[in-house]
Amino acid sequence: MKVIAVEGPSYAGKSTAIRHLRRHGYEGRAYIADCYVKQIGSRDAIPPARTASATEQVAAFETFMAVEETRVRTALAAAKPFVILDRSVDTLLAHAHALDTLFGFAVQHRLRDRLQVLPHLRPDHTVYLDVPAEVLRLRRKTAGHTATEPDYFLHEPAFLTHTRDYFLARAHPPVSREVTVIPADTSRDDIARTVEALVSLWTR
Repeated sequence: MKVIAVEGPSYAGKSTAIRHLRRHGYEGRAYIADCYVKQIGSRDAIPPARTASATEQVAAFETFMAVEETRVRTALAAAKPFVILDRSVDTLLAHAHALDTLFGFAVQHRLRDRLQVLPHLRPDHTVYLDVPAEVLRLRRKTAGHTATEPDYFLHEPAFLTHTRDYFLARAHPPVSREVTVIPADTSRDDIARTVEALVSLWTR
């Protein structure tokens, strides 16, 4: 079972790429999983993006890993040759890396140790959508979300820098066996087609 993940910052185009793959017949051959937050039943149950302590960050990790366990069970039950993920456990570790760097939580190693005894899907290939911060902010503004949620931690420059560094600088190695970085400051349709081309190559 080959596992492919699509990663990148919020508003990078991940969900658009996943929808594109569904429309082009990949769901017939692969188990496709939506982003973690879409798989949590109640909005109130979604952990905050900016946790207040190391204890809260570990609790957030455990919440998302419960979703990951469901992903594992569903993927195995589907018995399809491919799995395509909108975000993987590397998202959780990248987030923790950023908060460790910003706030000194020092939970990265604890989470990695915990991951060793929890069921999870290890990507064989990860596509990282690399988008400049100003493009992300413009996309969010165009979507009409800036007015309703002006303080958006996931687009704070320092947070974006450190989560990007997790995938590109690799101070902590990603779980994924291979990370392919693509510039994603073009249209979302173009991004989706590029992702499809890579997925097509890896699933031949």
